[in-house]
Amino acid sequence: MSHARKEYTDFELLAPDVFAAVRSLGQYAGKAGLEKQLLELVKLRASQINGCAFCVQHHILQGESLGVPTDKLNLVVVWREVPQFSARERAALAWTEALTLLANGVSDEVYAQANAEFSEQELTYLTSAIASINIWNRFGAAYRWTPPARRPVVGAASS
Repeated sequence: MSHARKEYTDFELLAPDVFAAVRSLGQYAGKAGLEKQLLELVKLRASQINGCAFCVQHHILQGESLGVPTDKLNLVVVWREVPQFSARERAALAWTEALTLLANGVSDEVYAQANAEFSEQELTYLTSAIASINIWNRFGAAYRWTPPARRPVVGAASS
């Protein structure tokens, strides 16, 4: 069983300037008006690819809190195979995979699909969000951050 080498909170304490810079980069896309639900799907998909358990759990919880349908959160790993995702979401997920698996390059087809669904400015901000989650994934996977616990639902009966 793997164990945490450092925790998320350690990162903030050890390098607060880097922590603030990465967090700030990740916030620009939402501030620019990209849909928060879409951004959570993108962050979840990149985190799955990169094997960052902390970030996968974090973005599932964030997605749930923003009202992302459970089926989308569960099926984002196989988004090409299911009808739950809009053309815009599919373009964002394809763009995410291309930029996360950069060794494979970014095909003209994926670029054209993203360019058809996003304005030039939106695509630039989406790219910044993908860059940011990939940075977080590098820290989370390298240090094996412990995934965040699911918060108890207020008013739910305990077992």
